[in-house]
Amino acid sequence: MNIQTGIEPARNLISTFHESPRMNQEIYLIGLNHKSAEVDVREQYALPECNPREHGLVSPEGPITEALILSTCNRVEILVVGRTDCDIPRLVSEFWAGECAGELCCLTDHVYTYTGLEAVQHLFAVASSLDSLVLGEPQILGQLKTAYRKALKTKSSKTIINRIIHKAFSVAKRVRTETAIASSAVSISYAAVELAKKIFGDLSQQRAMLIGAGEMAELAATHLLGAGVQTISVANRTLATGEKLAEQFNGTAIPFDRLGDGLVDADIIISSTGAQSAVIRARDMKAVLKKRKHRPMFFIDIAVPRDIDPDVNSLDNVYLYDIDDLKEVIEENRSSRQQEAEKAWNIIGEELEAFSRWLKCLELQPTIVDLYGQGETIARKELRKSLKALGPNADPTAVRAMETLALSLCKKLYHEPVSFLKRRAKEEEAAREFIHVTRRMFNLDREKIPEDAHESRKNRNLKHKRE
Repeated sequence: MNIQTGIEPARNLISTFHESPRMNQEIYLIGLNHKSAEVDVREQYALPECNPREHGLVSPEGPITEALILSTCNRVEILVVGRTDCDIPRLVSEFWAGECAGELCCLTDHVYTYTGLEAVQHLFAVASSLDSLVLGEPQILGQLKTAYRKALKTKSSKTIINRIIHKAFSVAKRVRTETAIASSAVSISYAAVELAKKIFGDLSQQRAMLIGAGEMAELAATHLLGAGVQTISVANRTLATGEKLAEQFNGTAIPFDRLGDGLVDADIIISSTGAQSAVIRARDMKAVLKKRKHRPMFFIDIAVPRDIDPDVNSLDNVYLYDIDDLKEVIEENRSSRQQEAEKAWNIIGEELEAFSRWLKCLELQPTIVDLYGQGETIARKELRKSLKALGPNADPTAVRAMETLALSLCKKLYHEPVSFLKRRAKEEEAAREFIHVTRRMFNLDREKIPEDAHESRKNRNLKHKRE
């Protein structure tokens, strides 16, 4: 299911959202994923370390006020809040291409753009693993949490993105609790091991090596042991981290500078580091193969950018697969999860409606702030007059009591109009009209009102004739 054929409530919300202007700001999501771009494009435009604020995408006075970047092996997505009077998707794409030293035209050929509630719905689907290469895989939620922590640390995430992400987390939790999509899910690592089983059959006599010690490697180790592999080694740039993972699975850790020695003894190699360039090259493998007496080797590269030089696949008795090669394995498991995915989309529709209500209240917020601010200004002005009348020797306790009374009266007087606006904000058509009327009724925009504005039209016409 996708945004075009999604559930009806979500589509109705999306169609009405664009009719309601919101403080001259809009939500945009610009991205590419395994469906829109091959792995070589995804790795070229990966943004694993990009800081939106330090690198100039977000600035207090600029057109983009909030941003979050999600960069994984299967997708790169940039969620932003920006002004509606600017071409925000174009600005984001130019920034993105510049950060990656890539051609803008190449990037735009592969990106997709969602706006408003479409962007929110898409992110909910991503968090719930409905848009993943492997439907229901659990890693994406952890990757989104990591991206959000970075956005908070760099202060590029504020009110709107904070709300979207927290809502995305709760949506993902509901999907995993209320559907069986997680229990029947498979991961990239699982698919990699399934592919190894197709190549070797019985894995009990095969020796495996993991390059990298992150979450993907840990999952791969779990699936390898479940498939019967007896021996696992771990090579990681930080030896202590590699030793910790190896100990967890009764394996051995290999210093990264001795990677070639470890490869001599490995039949199945699953690589998932965060390196920006290949860690295994074809020229390095010739010596390894010679020491192995050309026994077959099976490489699965699940990293983006890729860890293993594609030329390795041209060597005799070497079989190299990357993420895109795992699609066939994954598709075999997809049909069993479609029914649960339908339930998940219904949950997303419900949560999207709740988020839409929050957005409408957010549209109302400036008017509420202005209303209470006007009331407080009037209350303090009148309070100063009264205190002046009491003279300089007024009792401080009485002064504080009068101040409390004035401000309390202000809040109570505006309580009913504000409650009325909040109720009407839930009604799409009525909300804009009532906000407009309230701003004019209380003159919150400080319009200059003619002296004869309240006279009857007849009296104004007579006055103008006399003049």
